Amino acid sequence: MSKFDQAKMLMKVKKLQKELQKEIITVEAGDGAVRVEINGEQKIKKIHIDPEQVDLDDIAELERWVEDAVKEAIKASQKLAADKMQPMMGMLGGLGL
Repeated sequence: MSKFDQAKMLMKVKKLQKELQKEIITVEAGDGAVRVEINGEQKIKKIHIDPEQVDLDDIAELERWVEDAVKEAIKASQKLAADKMQPMMGMLGGLGL
Protein backbone atom coordinates (compact mmCIF):
# COMPACT_ATOMS: atom_id res chain seq x y z
CA MET A 1 0.00 0.00 0.00
CA SER A 2 1.43 3.37 -1.01
CA LYS A 3 1.95 6.19 1.45
CA PHE A 4 -0.85 8.06 -0.29
CA ASP A 5 -3.21 5.11 0.22
CA GLN A 6 -2.13 4.84 3.86
CA ALA A 7 -2.80 8.53 4.46
CA LYS A 8 -6.16 8.24 2.73
CA MET A 9 -7.09 5.22 4.87
CA LEU A 10 -6.05 6.96 8.09
CA MET A 11 -8.23 9.91 7.14
CA LYS A 12 -11.17 7.53 6.68
CA VAL A 13 -10.50 5.97 10.09
CA LYS A 14 -10.42 9.40 11.75
CA LYS A 15 -13.67 10.35 10.01
CA LEU A 16 -15.25 7.12 11.24
CA GLN A 17 -14.09 7.85 14.80
CA LYS A 18 -15.79 11.26 14.66
CA GLU A 19 -18.98 9.64 13.36
CA LEU A 20 -18.91 7.12 16.22
CA GLN A 21 -18.52 9.96 18.73
CA LYS A 22 -21.78 11.44 17.45
CA GLU A 23 -23.78 8.19 17.31
CA ILE A 24 -25.93 7.80 20.43
CA ILE A 25 -27.45 4.47 21.40
CA THR A 26 -30.17 4.34 24.06
CA VAL A 27 -30.78 1.17 26.08
CA GLU A 28 -33.47 0.62 28.71
CA ALA A 29 -33.82 -1.83 31.57
CA GLY A 30 -36.54 -2.45 34.15
CA ASP A 31 -39.30 -1.59 31.68
CA GLY A 32 -37.86 1.89 31.22
CA ALA A 33 -36.90 2.51 34.86
CA VAL A 34 -33.27 2.89 33.78
CA ARG A 35 -32.11 4.41 30.51
CA VAL A 36 -28.47 4.54 29.42
CA GLU A 37 -27.17 6.64 26.54
CA ILE A 38 -23.80 5.68 25.10
CA ASN A 39 -21.95 6.81 22.01
CA GLY A 40 -20.27 4.69 19.35
CA GLU A 41 -16.95 5.01 21.17
CA GLN A 42 -18.40 3.27 24.23
CA LYS A 43 -18.49 6.41 26.33
CA ILE A 44 -21.50 6.68 28.61
CA LYS A 45 -23.20 9.99 27.92
CA LYS A 46 -26.11 9.80 30.36
CA ILE A 47 -27.84 7.48 32.81
CA HIS A 48 -31.45 8.33 33.61
CA ILE A 49 -33.43 6.72 36.43
CA ASP A 50 -37.22 7.17 36.51
CA PRO A 51 -38.07 7.64 40.20
CA GLU A 52 -41.69 6.69 39.52
CA GLN A 53 -40.60 3.16 38.60
CA VAL A 54 -38.04 2.58 41.36
CA ASP A 55 -38.82 0.85 44.63
CA LEU A 56 -36.45 2.41 47.16
CA ASP A 57 -36.94 -0.64 49.38
CA ASP A 58 -35.32 -2.77 46.66
CA ILE A 59 -32.12 -0.95 45.71
CA ALA A 60 -30.59 -4.28 44.62
CA GLU A 61 -33.14 -4.42 41.80
CA LEU A 62 -32.21 -0.89 40.68
CA GLU A 63 -28.52 -1.82 40.78
CA ARG A 64 -29.23 -4.86 38.55
CA TRP A 65 -31.16 -2.70 36.10
CA VAL A 66 -28.31 -0.18 35.90
CA GLU A 67 -25.75 -2.96 35.46
CA ASP A 68 -27.87 -4.70 32.80
CA ALA A 69 -28.46 -1.44 30.90
CA VAL A 70 -24.77 -0.49 30.96
CA LYS A 71 -23.70 -3.96 29.79
CA GLU A 72 -26.26 -3.94 26.97
CA ALA A 73 -25.30 -0.38 25.97
CA ILE A 74 -21.61 -1.31 25.75
CA LYS A 75 -22.46 -4.41 23.72
CA ALA A 76 -24.62 -2.37 21.32
CA SER A 77 -21.88 0.27 21.01
CA GLN A 78 -19.28 -2.38 20.21
CA LYS A 79 -21.55 -3.89 17.56
CA LEU A 80 -22.15 -0.47 15.99
CA ALA A 81 -18.40 0.21 15.85
CA ALA A 82 -17.68 -3.25 14.42
CA ASP A 83 -20.39 -2.87 11.77
CA LYS A 84 -19.03 0.52 10.70
CA MET A 85 -15.43 -0.72 10.70
CA GLN A 86 -16.15 -3.94 8.76
CA PRO A 87 -15.69 -2.44 5.27
CA MET A 88 -12.27 -1.07 6.29
CA MET A 89 -10.87 -4.11 8.08
CA GLY A 90 -9.23 -5.63 5.00
CA MET A 91 -7.63 -2.33 4.07
CA LEU A 92 -6.36 -1.73 7.61
CA GLY A 93 -4.37 -4.96 7.43
CA GLY A 94 -2.28 -3.33 4.73
CA LEU A 95 -1.34 -0.60 7.19
CA GLY A 96 -0.01 -3.09 9.70
CA LEU A 97 -2.86 -2.35 12.15
